[in-house]
Amino acid sequence: MLPIKDNNPTTITPWVTYGLIAVNVVVFLLTMSLAPQSQFQVNLQYGAIPAVLFGNAQLPPQLAVFPPGFEFLSIFSAMFMHGGWMHIGGNMLYLWVFGNNVEDAMGHFRFLVFYLVCGIAAALGHGLLDTTSQIPMIGASGALAGVLGAYFLLYPKARVLVWFFWVFIFYVPAVAVLGLWIGMQFVNLSSGAEQGVAILAHIAGFFAGLALIPFFKYRYIPLWQGGPKQVPVFGVYRPGRKSNATNASPPPWAAAYEAERAARRERMKRAGRGPWGRAGETNMDKSPWGRYQPPKPQPKPGVGVPKVTRLHRGDEPDNT
Repeated sequence: MLPIKDNNPTTITPWVTYGLIAVNVVVFLLTMSLAPQSQFQVNLQYGAIPAVLFGNAQLPPQLAVFPPGFEFLSIFSAMFMHGGWMHIGGNMLYLWVFGNNVEDAMGHFRFLVFYLVCGIAAALGHGLLDTTSQIPMIGASGALAGVLGAYFLLYPKARVLVWFFWVFIFYVPAVAVLGLWIGMQFVNLSSGAEQGVAILAHIAGFFAGLALIPFFKYRYIPLWQGGPKQVPVFGVYRPGRKSNATNASPPPWAAAYEAERAARRERMKRAGRGPWGRAGETNMDKSPWGRYQPPKPQPKPGVGVPKVTRLHRGDEPDNT
C-alpha cells in the first residue's frame, strides 16, 4: 500500500518539509557519486554506530570525523543518508504526503525540532537493542516515523490516496494506512523478515511522535480530527482565498481567523474606509492604502469650432 497524496489542506507553506526533502536528496546524490568503497567509508564515518554511541567502541583515528566526546553528532548526520534509490524514494514520499500537515499543526521551527528529536529517539531505540553492534544505521526512517505517529493522532480520519498492489488506486482513512504501517513493523520485528533494516528504530520513532505531539502542536489544534469532506485533493488553504472546490470550507483551526477577518472588513465598509472609502478631512477616513479619492468627472465632448485666421494690424488681405 503506497500513499500518493492526502486530501488534507494546509494553512502555511511547509518550507521545513521542502527543505528536509531537498537536503536528503542532495546528500544522497553526493553519496551516490562516490565509488563503492568510498560510500562504505562515508557510512562508517557519518552513520550512527550503536557501539560508538554507547562508548563500547571507537572509530580508527583516520575515520573519525567528530571530535572525541561528540560522537553523538553522528545521529544527526545519519538522518540525511540513504543506502539506495528505493530507500530514499520511500522515505521522501511519506515525508511529502504527511510532513506538510504536521508542520502546519506546530509551525516551522517546532516541526524541525520535533523531527530531530524523533530521529534521536529512533537511533537510541535501535542502539539499545544491541549496544555493541558496529553496523552503522543510516536513513531518515526513524525521524519520519515520528512524523507518521504525529499524523496518526492529529488527522486519523483524513483520506489518503493509496496505490494498492500496484493496480488499484482508492482513498483509505489515514488511521488505516498508518495503522497498517506500524503493524507491519511489529510483524517484521517478530519474524525477522527484513534483515538489515532498523525496524526497532521505526517503532521507537513512531511512539516518540505519539508521545511528543501534544507538547509540540499549537494548543488550539485538537487531536483526532476529522478530514475535510469537500476540499480539493492536495489543495493548499490560503487565508482569505476561496477554494476551487464547491462549498469548500476552511479547516477548523482557520474558522476563527476567517470570522475575525470578515468582521474587520465589515467595520471598514460601514465606516467607509478601505476599498469602500470616502473622501474626508480626518485620519479616520484614511485606509492603509491611502484616502479614497472619487474619480474626477471628465468634460463632455463639445462641437468643434473651425479655426479662423485673423489679420493683424499692418497686414493686408490678399486680393489676388
